[in-house]
Amino acid sequence: MKIQQQINSGAYISDGFINRWQRLIKDTVIPYQYNVLNDRAEGAEKSHVIANFMNAANALRGEDIGDGFYGMVFQDSDAAKWLEAAAFSLVSYPDQELEKTVDEVIDLIADAQDEDGYLNTYFTIKDRDKRWQNLMEGHELYCSGHMMEAACAYYEATGKDKLLKVMERNAEHIYDIFITQKHEGYPGHPEVELALMKMYRLTGNRHCFELAEHFINTRGVDPKFFEKEAKKRDWTVWGNDATNHHYAQNFAPIKQQNDAVGHSVRAVYLYTGAADLASENGDVELLKACRRLWESITQRRMYITGGIGSTLIGEAFSVDYDLPNDTAYNETCASIGLMFFASRMLENEVNGEYADVMERAFYNTVLAGVQLDGKKFFYCNPLEIIPGISGIAATHWHTKPQRPGWYSCACCPPNAARLISSFGKYAYGENADTAYCHLYAAGEVSFANGLELTCETEYPYGFTVNYVIKSGAKRLAVRIPAWSREYSIDRNGKKLSVLPKKGYVYVDVTAGDKLTLTLDSDPHYVYASTKVPELTGCTAVWRGPLVYCFEGSDNGDILPVSLKRGGRLVVSDTPDDDLDGAYKITAEAVRAVDDSLLYSDTPLAEEPCEAVAIPYYTWGNRGENQMRVWMSEIR
Repeated sequence: MKIQQQINSGAYISDGFINRWQRLIKDTVIPYQYNVLNDRAEGAEKSHVIANFMNAANALRGEDIGDGFYGMVFQDSDAAKWLEAAAFSLVSYPDQELEKTVDEVIDLIADAQDEDGYLNTYFTIKDRDKRWQNLMEGHELYCSGHMMEAACAYYEATGKDKLLKVMERNAEHIYDIFITQKHEGYPGHPEVELALMKMYRLTGNRHCFELAEHFINTRGVDPKFFEKEAKKRDWTVWGNDATNHHYAQNFAPIKQQNDAVGHSVRAVYLYTGAADLASENGDVELLKACRRLWESITQRRMYITGGIGSTLIGEAFSVDYDLPNDTAYNETCASIGLMFFASRMLENEVNGEYADVMERAFYNTVLAGVQLDGKKFFYCNPLEIIPGISGIAATHWHTKPQRPGWYSCACCPPNAARLISSFGKYAYGENADTAYCHLYAAGEVSFANGLELTCETEYPYGFTVNYVIKSGAKRLAVRIPAWSREYSIDRNGKKLSVLPKKGYVYVDVTAGDKLTLTLDSDPHYVYASTKVPELTGCTAVWRGPLVYCFEGSDNGDILPVSLKRGGRLVVSDTPDDDLDGAYKITAEAVRAVDDSLLYSDTPLAEEPCEAVAIPYYTWGNRGENQMRVWMSEIR
């Protein structure tokens, strides 16, 4: 039976690990990013986002546009994602000052909307007569999509509909252009498709549904559309190659695609919209395509951390099993998009593998994208860093040893903020008779089907999850993660003998019941397929949902260190305050003694040692030093 995401307002995360991250977003990230958007953050690259909206409004009134437009063609989307993060935060942490600030930003956005509903500061300020002529590069639909998502989130959080009305007008304008006037084409960068589905579900406006369906089904029917579009104009935004059909995700209709290729963020945004559409209209062929693409990603093209997009060239998927560690691109936005895709696949099919991947991407790559102080951010998330090479060598310039404060292309920081703030939307789902617990977080949940519960857990460092049923009588479906070799589940102190069905245990509950899930707390070694050339003879360490890595801060030079096969893994007794309460793991290891020769015919001497691992999401928080996830293994 189809399930829907639990609305964020129904999940209040009040304690524990996720709450600490959400408070970091509220207290530090949202204020910091607002200052960035206003060009007030010391040391951060200029953003000019707020000024762009002001200047666009002036342009519409025929007034002085000041310093004009500054930034990327998609600069508006930074404001949209910031608004969305703020909206989700307001659900859990009401804040009159923040709400007032959001309302002021929305007023600026509303003033920047053209009378026909068009909304985009780049074209309004710079090239008003060039609207909709460059779908390949212009990002007009991409920016609209993000603003639609923000409008939905803010309405759900506060009941205020000013931005929602703005974006309903914008959606009608887009409908008029592409459906009524039959303007050819589809988004260069997919995103609006998934946003239109959100608008449809919230407002019931069929035009939003029809637009989403149109863009998804039209894409790739004519793979040369962007080439034809480019020939009709004598200008470009940044010189994209219209013949690179894989990059643009238009090499074939999505129903005919078998492998995830091209720009990884564009891909998973498109797949998310397609899976969402399939859950609504029952398109079996579309869902089959989504499943093929899911398997392509997760079975052959995904990193152990849930990172995707292995190459800098095109920020793209490469080929099967090409998963290099030191040059991995793994954009933070791509793992966020993978979570989106997983959540929509869960709407179509209750299958724990979707939630397993969603969890892996979140606890590793997504969280790694944000520094523990909330003020610096990774765009790329490699699995190996060697200072002196990483960030310096021409082949490694994108893999930074430290998180920068901001970017000229700042898509990832506000994207991570909105994802972390909306964790509850991914943790829970429901239908008429069942409440689904996909992810674990301490807090209170109210389901629309009448069930109310409290979750108590110290996850991901504690492996007991308690559900106390406050009211209602339904089935509770609790996910058993694939990484947990053993588990037990009790109801009111009595062990239940129920087998998982596609990764979920189903238990009938009523008010007053207490359900206790106990998962495997042991750390484990993990090995890669021999088809991955980079990882031959290597092993990694994980515990629960967390992938671990080895940093120079704990180990000195890690390049000569090999882990001992079958060696003991010991979890620290106390959390590390310098790593925000993370628990380290110590592994038996061997260190080779370097003789300083580039090459030698004499085996290097070895000495036993211990290697200390930290959760991958915490790396890069103690200065510039070496880091590795995959370590060579020695017998």
